[in-house]
Amino acid sequence: MKKLMLICMAALLSLTVLAAGCGGGDKKPASSGGSGGSAKVLRVGTNADFAPFEFQDVNGKEYEGFDMDLIRAVAKEMGYKADIQNINFDGLIPALESGNLDLIISGMTINDERKQKVNFSDPYYKSGLTIIVKKDNTAIKKFSDLAGKKVAVQIGTTSAKEVRKINGVEVKELNSSADTFMELKAGGVDAVVNDRPVNDYYIAKSGVKDVRALDELLTSEDYGMAMSKKNPDLQKEVNAALKKLHENGEYDKIYKKWFGEAKK
Repeated sequence: MKKLMLICMAALLSLTVLAAGCGGGDKKPASSGGSGGSAKVLRVGTNADFAPFEFQDVNGKEYEGFDMDLIRAVAKEMGYKADIQNINFDGLIPALESGNLDLIISGMTINDERKQKVNFSDPYYKSGLTIIVKKDNTAIKKFSDLAGKKVAVQIGTTSAKEVRKINGVEVKELNSSADTFMELKAGGVDAVVNDRPVNDYYIAKSGVKDVRALDELLTSEDYGMAMSKKNPDLQKEVNAALKKLHENGEYDKIYKKWFGEAKK
């Protein structure tokens, strides 16, 4: 009986040692840079309701947009595969803080309030308000030149609020950004003011040749990718990948696809 007990104890000890040798003890999850599996996954959160940055295709299956192409390129550069999850915008940072996401890319403005909760990547897109005019319009070169001119804006937007601050402007508020472009085409206004990505996307995708966007930004805000403060190494990896994409021209290719030639 004693001999049988010794045999059982020896077998149990062997199984314990084997389990310890095969266990995942301190192994990091694949999403945070460990070697857990052949394909490392970067869990990415976005709110896919902000074209042209992130939206779903007509079938509602694939995520498309500037941000989506960029994060896939960043993940590839890092040796990861981006697993994109669609989450309401106000739920993105809580999901990151709870550990359910590794990274957020969702046209998110870098600001001091958010910096208290997350680490941001280097800025990858500079937004703000820009002007569109007819190509043959040489009188309007900057925002101060809008004084005394007719300007189309979308009703209830920052554009409407900011343009009204310019003395002598006749503001025409319309229901949509598409309506502002039609008004300019029809000659009803001298200029259009919208968010930069809206204006650039219109010029790039509509095929119009007789208008141009001015370079000056009336307001300025930087978009960044957000990561947990608990994972500073990921921030370094993302910034290194972004730098590489700028250097090898891949960023410019993605930008041109959605907005036309990249602004220098």
